[in-house]
Amino acid sequence: MFKNRSPYHQNTRQGGRQSRREFLWRSGGGLGGIALSAMLAQEGFGISPKPVGMFTGQLHHPPKAKRVIQMFMAGAASHVDMFDYKPLLAQRHGEKWDVGEKVELFQSEPGSVFASPWPWKQYGASGKWLNDIVAPLGSVVDEIAFIHNLVGKTGVHSQATYLHSTGFQSPGFPGMGAWVSYGLGSENENLPSFVVLPDHRGFASNGQKNWDAAFLPPQHSGTMIFPERENPITDLFPPRAADFISSKSEAATHSLLEQLNSEYVGERPGDARLEARIRSYELAAHLQLAAPGALDISREPEYILDAYGIDRTTKNWPSEINIREEIDYFGRKCLVARRLIERGVRFVQIWSGNDNGFPRRNWDSHEDIKRDHEPLSLGFATGAAALIADLRDRGLLDDTIILWTTEFGRMPCAQGGKGRDHNPFVFTNWLAGGGVRGGTSCGLSDEWGYKPAESTKITEVYDIHATVLHLLGVNHEKLTFRHNGIDRRLTDVHGEVLTEILA
Repeated sequence: MFKNRSPYHQNTRQGGRQSRREFLWRSGGGLGGIALSAMLAQEGFGISPKPVGMFTGQLHHPPKAKRVIQMFMAGAASHVDMFDYKPLLAQRHGEKWDVGEKVELFQSEPGSVFASPWPWKQYGASGKWLNDIVAPLGSVVDEIAFIHNLVGKTGVHSQATYLHSTGFQSPGFPGMGAWVSYGLGSENENLPSFVVLPDHRGFASNGQKNWDAAFLPPQHSGTMIFPERENPITDLFPPRAADFISSKSEAATHSLLEQLNSEYVGERPGDARLEARIRSYELAAHLQLAAPGALDISREPEYILDAYGIDRTTKNWPSEINIREEIDYFGRKCLVARRLIERGVRFVQIWSGNDNGFPRRNWDSHEDIKRDHEPLSLGFATGAAALIADLRDRGLLDDTIILWTTEFGRMPCAQGGKGRDHNPFVFTNWLAGGGVRGGTSCGLSDEWGYKPAESTKITEVYDIHATVLHLLGVNHEKLTFRHNGIDRRLTDVHGEVLTEILA
């Protein structure tokens, strides 16, 4: 079982050499001193090594994967318009929708049966039905395991997003990536173990709380990177306007930090916030060297940029959401995710959709499913297909899990003629990569795509989380952290491994 003691070495001297913390204080506490500390550690000067995950020995069982890339479609993507083919919707389109029971929707009354605006086709050796708006996935569909009987607990965006991000419906719990970082640590001391690539338009419901470390050691929070910006990592380098910074003023600042930090740690030994601050300074020093290379996609060959749909022209996107923009931005995130994981980042989370109101720039298609879903779907599907193929060609797919998720689905009936309301009663997620048996489907929804079929058991998000941890070599019941007298875990008191999708 994991222990929730800090993995950092204690602040003691060994053999007359300074501990890392002492060295940081004496060298000024700034990025220069921290970078020097890291270099000395590598050269054998006895400085404490970088922190690792809570494992100090073997994993619970042999892992199938080492890392995770999660794609989160914020706003609730429609399963019946992408992955879960329901011919009955086309046969009964426009008729009154009647399932023999009262249906309570989130913000509307049930409308008529609503067929998907796009056609469906079969792909791959598995013959999987996919909608035209996710047609790019057809080339890699035999690598994917679809889960069609996923059931949520709520139709409220914020609560459902928390559930998929943290395993709980309320704030105050660590994100999934934070748990993986806490358990497994980083494979590269120069890059964060958990990286988040938010939507370029803004945050989804709950914002940064979706990837916060909460009660875990703070250094396990997700580090935000915006690949589409001139400065992808905020405040990593001084702004151009900061020409007033001189070596003298910087030295004075470092001296003051040394004094304040020394006083603080003297009064509060072992304070996790100070530990996180030290780690953030140290990581910033490393990032100044490692991040530019990791994020520079201009080094990729033309055929790779083309595969991911990345536009090399001067962008002048129109104000309305459009396909070309979505393909470029999501593909850019997918390519950066690949560059990060091949450099040792443990968990990368890619977000599509935000919570910035109207006009909608997310998957919450109450008004017009065609307007919203077409560009968003083609955008993610192009990038995701390229990522899966690219990882496969590089031999990285075998030990990388790709998890596609959304907080709930959408109804088979129309809202206002062209939109769809929330459906937490059944929806689809999918996985690919390390240890996943591709070309399969887990569970069935009913003939409408409204609820799970009577012949199938239900799947919950806890089961998906348990399965991902299992593939990483971790027993989800043993990855715990003692908080307020409770041994907390990502899966709460639930979760079963989905053995039917394991290779």
